[in-house]
Amino acid sequence: MPETTLGVGIVGVSPVRGWAATAHIPALRALPNYEIRALSTHNPESAHAAGELFKVRVVFSDHQQLVTQPDIDLVAITVKVPHHRELVAAALDAGKAVYCEWPLGRDLDDARAMATLATQQGAPTVVGLQARQAPAIEFVKELLHDGYVGEVLSTTMVGLSVPGNIVGQPNAYMLDKTNGANLITIAVGHSLDTLNYALGEFANLSAVADLRRPLITIEETGQQIVKTAADQIAIIGTLTSGATASVHLREAVAGGTGFLWEINGTNGTLRITAAAAQPQIYPLTVTGAHGRYEPTQLAAPAGLTHKWPALTSLEGTPAYNVGRAYAAFAADLDNGTHTVPDFADAVARHQVIAAIESSAATGKRVHGQSTALSRASSIFSSSMVV
Repeated sequence: MPETTLGVGIVGVSPVRGWAATAHIPALRALPNYEIRALSTHNPESAHAAGELFKVRVVFSDHQQLVTQPDIDLVAITVKVPHHRELVAAALDAGKAVYCEWPLGRDLDDARAMATLATQQGAPTVVGLQARQAPAIEFVKELLHDGYVGEVLSTTMVGLSVPGNIVGQPNAYMLDKTNGANLITIAVGHSLDTLNYALGEFANLSAVADLRRPLITIEETGQQIVKTAADQIAIIGTLTSGATASVHLREAVAGGTGFLWEINGTNGTLRITAAAAQPQIYPLTVTGAHGRYEPTQLAAPAGLTHKWPALTSLEGTPAYNVGRAYAAFAADLDNGTHTVPDFADAVARHQVIAAIESSAATGKRVHGQSTALSRASSIFSSSMVV
C-alpha cells in the first residue's frame, strides 16, 4: 500500500440516503491510507448538511470546485448514472484518478468515451464492480484454477433483483430504460461480471428481454407510472472455453430463488448463493461437491478473508466489498498491478450488455471475438448477428 495518504473527494453525497453514505464513506474511513477531504452535492443546503453529518469540513455545491482542489487525489462519483459522463470528464480533465460507480455510463457509447478520456489522460480508474473483490469470488477463482471441478462443462445462474411492483421515489428514474440504471445494467451487469471474471467471456450468446410489469407503483405516493426497462432477462450462450452458460435474472417474485450460480465440471460442482442477484452487496456462500462426495459448504481461507484487516468490522455490510476495492486500488497504485476493474473492464461489460440487447431486439444470436483478456481489443467490437 502507498506510504502517503490518498485524499478523496466524493461527488454525490446526500445527508439523507444514498450509496456514498451506505458504502463509500464507511469503507474509506476504515482504511488508514485514505482521507475524505471534500464532499459535493447538488445545492448549498444539502452540502452543508452532509458536511455536518459526516464531519467533513470542505463541502461544495459545484463539482468543478471539488475536482480542482489540489489535495484531492481521487474523485469518487456516486451520483445517478445519467450524470456519470459529465462528472467523470470533469475529474479526468482536472488530472484526478476516478472511482466511478457502476454502470459506468448510460450505454456503451458513454462508457467508451470515458475510457478513452482516461487513457488519454493517463489516469488510474476504478469502476464499481466490486463483487470481484468479494472473498467468495476470489475463492471460487482459486478453486477453479486448482482444478476443483475439473474442466468446466457448463454454468447456470438464476436470481432476483429489486421488488418488481413498488419502487421508492428516489429510484423511480430506474424505470426509464434510457437512464441506463435497470435490471440489465445493474443486477445482470454485476452478476455477469462475476461469471465472466471467473469463467471467461462469451464467444456467442442469445438473449430474451421482456417487460412483464409495465406499471409500477411509487411507494411514497401510490402513483402508478409506466416502466420501459425490461424486468425479465434470459441469456444462453457459449463461453470461449466451450462451456455452456445460461442466465435468468428477473425482478423479485414471491418465494423465488434470490441468487444461485452453479458451475459444473468433469470432477465436481461449485454452487454460489446469496439473498439476491447483487453479489457486490450480499454475502455469498460457496458450496462444493468434489468427485462423488456430497455437497458441503466451503469456507474461504483466512488469507482471503483477512487480506485487509482494517475492513473486518465491515464484513457483511454493503461497505465491505467497496472497501476491499479501495484497498486493492491503493495496492495497485503502489505495485503497478491491475487487480481492481477499471474503465476498460467496464467497457468490456457494457459491450456484453449491448450484445444482449442486440440479440433480444433482433431475435438472433450474436457472435463476436472475446477479448476481455486482451485489453487492446473489444468484445463484440465487430458484432455479427445471424
